[in-house]
Amino acid sequence: MKLATVAFYGFALGLLAVGLRELLTGFEENRCSMTYMFEYPEYRRVALPRRVARLYPAYGLYLYGEGMYAQETRALKLTGAPVLFLPGNAGSYKQARSLGSVALRKAENMEGGLHFNVFTVDFNEELVALYGGSLRRQTHFLHESIKAILRLYKHLKTPPQSVVLVGHSMGGVVARALYTLPRFNTNLVSLIITQASPHLAPVLALDPYLLDFYSAVRQKWVNQANKLRNVTVLSVGGGYRDYQVRSGLTSLPCPPGDPNKLSLVATAVPRTWVSTDHLSIVWCKELVLATVRAFFDLINPETRQFTENSEKKMSVLNHHFIRHPVRMLGETQDNSISILDFPEAWSEVNTLRLAYSTPKEGQVKYFMFALSSRRKAYSHFYCRNNNLEMTSWVYGCVHKNGSSCVHAVDLSMGTELLPPYKVLILSLSDLSSVTHLVVSASNLNGKQFTVECEWQRQESQTLSVPVPHVLSFGLTVSDVTVNSSGLLHTIKLQHFHQVYQAFRINVASQCKVHKDRLPNVYRINVPWFREDSITTVSVPSVTEISGMLHTGRPDNTSGVLLQLHTAPNCQYKVSIRTSLPRVLGQILRFCGPMVPVYTAVTLLLACGGQLSSILKSRRAADMRQVVGKGLLPHKVNLPIYILHILLSYSWFQEVWSVLCLPLMDTLPPTTPDATFHEGEGAAEEWLQFLSPLLYIFGAAVAYWGSTLLRLIIRLVSLILAPLHRPCVSRDCGTLRPRTQLLITLCLTVTGGTSCGALSIFAAFLLHLYRVLRLQMAERSLSHMLNLAPQKHKEVENGSVDLNKPKECNGAPLLSECALQEVRDDLQLHLCLSALFTLPVMLIAPSLIHWIRNLRYSTQLDPDPCWPHIVPVIIVYMLLINCNTLKLSNSKLLPLTSCLPLPFAIAMVTFSPLHLYRVTYFLTAALVPMALCCLL
Repeated sequence: MKLATVAFYGFALGLLAVGLRELLTGFEENRCSMTYMFEYPEYRRVALPRRVARLYPAYGLYLYGEGMYAQETRALKLTGAPVLFLPGNAGSYKQARSLGSVALRKAENMEGGLHFNVFTVDFNEELVALYGGSLRRQTHFLHESIKAILRLYKHLKTPPQSVVLVGHSMGGVVARALYTLPRFNTNLVSLIITQASPHLAPVLALDPYLLDFYSAVRQKWVNQANKLRNVTVLSVGGGYRDYQVRSGLTSLPCPPGDPNKLSLVATAVPRTWVSTDHLSIVWCKELVLATVRAFFDLINPETRQFTENSEKKMSVLNHHFIRHPVRMLGETQDNSISILDFPEAWSEVNTLRLAYSTPKEGQVKYFMFALSSRRKAYSHFYCRNNNLEMTSWVYGCVHKNGSSCVHAVDLSMGTELLPPYKVLILSLSDLSSVTHLVVSASNLNGKQFTVECEWQRQESQTLSVPVPHVLSFGLTVSDVTVNSSGLLHTIKLQHFHQVYQAFRINVASQCKVHKDRLPNVYRINVPWFREDSITTVSVPSVTEISGMLHTGRPDNTSGVLLQLHTAPNCQYKVSIRTSLPRVLGQILRFCGPMVPVYTAVTLLLACGGQLSSILKSRRAADMRQVVGKGLLPHKVNLPIYILHILLSYSWFQEVWSVLCLPLMDTLPPTTPDATFHEGEGAAEEWLQFLSPLLYIFGAAVAYWGSTLLRLIIRLVSLILAPLHRPCVSRDCGTLRPRTQLLITLCLTVTGGTSCGALSIFAAFLLHLYRVLRLQMAERSLSHMLNLAPQKHKEVENGSVDLNKPKECNGAPLLSECALQEVRDDLQLHLCLSALFTLPVMLIAPSLIHWIRNLRYSTQLDPDPCWPHIVPVIIVYMLLINCNTLKLSNSKLLPLTSCLPLPFAIAMVTFSPLHLYRVTYFLTAALVPMALCCLL
């Protein structure tokens, strides 16, 4: 049985390791180009009012500069447009150097001295993603910094009235939190760009302040959406390389239809097309260039400051981050274009497809396609050109004279930029006033490029294939063969709309004739969120594409599409199979925070198993045995399923409200427009089979974590043994009642006046010392028994039964009895020590924050551990003196042994999205156990 348990948890740990490996390393290599500083960067500190400096001594405001620009701005006489960078969780203010340096380099080529002043805020590298107590303070300091920045421009005739904010990680959340301040003037900020910012929900909710902060920001932006419609916000996620903040969380929670809010993933940004990790999104050259280009296009030439026109801002952002057409919408340009009549430059195309490569010599060249004969047979016109200069190149002829067109309208606005070429797809139903299509292939500068165009019948070039079931484990394959008679083919991936689905999509291309061809582009298009991924390959080739989603389908939107920009007269075979490692990686990406909850559940049930063993046999069981039996999905998950069903009835909801119970926690939101209401909504369908799997993962962590803890205890006890006298009593490491009371009072006062996490950590170390002394006593007694082999042999042969406690009172068996007593107590306290480790890990961020800010304040304010540390400390201190004898003699033991299971169910019900509640439930479950040691 023991071997089967080890094998089961070994297999579970293997699955968990495969999922973690896929999550942390299963992505493309970093294809971002590094941004470099051409001159030494300098950070000029901006003086703030004394009141602000006194209130926020740990924070600072700096102006970025290099070389001559840094020298010119020493006096802070600024004339540029202000941009303020906000670092994120543990982020440095010096991360602004990539944005600042690229902006300075690009400004050198601008006429009229147009440039930006890039400021950056020092938030003391606080862990605000894990400790929410500083978020409100950072928001207030940001408000003061904005006002200080605008005061630097008072000497200008037309000073800026607002600041553009660029927030990384939690800095983007703080930027949106500005609007929750009662005295904040919303006109001070009109544009916010966030990079890998978890807007939808915190990654880990380790304290209530973090959730309260998110709730306030969400309510402000959702409930007052009409007042904030003029505020433009762009949120960019990093993609699969960013395993710290999944891109689904970067979606902006705003009402549908708000035109001034954009959410997208870096892989879908034109001229970027790469996935970034959580830090490289700040310095990724491709993304920084897109941001800086947008900034320059947002400048009003009259005021030399950022435009306040919302339509202009969205036009620029759409241009640089969505499609990158030939020009921005709204630019002043005549819709009609006159084309000079060069008869020798015109060629009429009567075939279904055009493939033309320009010569080395410059020339004027136009191709004309008649629409009249094609309207009934075809639905679309497709054209691509690897001349990536974004100029007008496709026109609709409205007046034809002979073999040439003398008057045409520009149709190039729908052009989309792909890595190897630009593409335009025109619907013939929208061209009723056009008689001919004109494609320009002129290369007056002598640059060579290729143009390929064709008529398309979209229905015939669209195929559907059902994806394999997620439980097929890669054993079944869905495939489809495309005999390419066209340049674009679309494959609908049926039933692919859930985030837990993950596939390996292989595309193999073969061509009968080997010749130079334009590269192929394979694009996974997600209709409900801008998270497209693009793969560029040569022909022929065999390519594997990762089929995964950042967000689930919110409604009955059309499914995921695989677009193949192909070469003509080639065959493409597409095969799709489920990838188990990627499925596990997706599960951990979206549900990883639930694993610690199930780890706590397993350890709590293990302690309950110890109490049951003491109740039945007056002996503690081996820790590995009880932890191995802590996996009880039929007892934990089944009641939760029943609760979900009952909560679908109104009468049960009323009963739930009368009992003043908090809402049930479900899985984190996965749809892009999900409003993060804590615990609201029915559980998704995939919860029913994911919860047991997450429980297995949590139990595996508990099993092997407790085994590791046991090994560490043995090793540390060996090191500390020479420093202690040999002890052969079960009371080793206990505290006298007076000492126990004094330490409890001291730790409580310390927690109230400085940091509650410090007191909990100190109490944990005291209990750990108790475990170490028991381990030393167990080793000492074992050595003593080696000196009495006859008595030890009697015990081993069974002539002496250590399970009979009455015989232990006799003097001849004193050593054997003491050994068994120490071993029982050791197994009990090993379980408790493993359980105590979880609260210590959950409160670690607040302790780290307090230590790093000791030079500014000796008290953590606010303290998420106060005042509930009082019962935690009392329980820890009482359990230090606990032993199996006291428990077995307690009248409360029968009731206490039944309590861990209800508390475990409550923990899974209310803690997945509120991890800090785990400490509450563990404390509540251990209070009866501590009382057993007294009564």
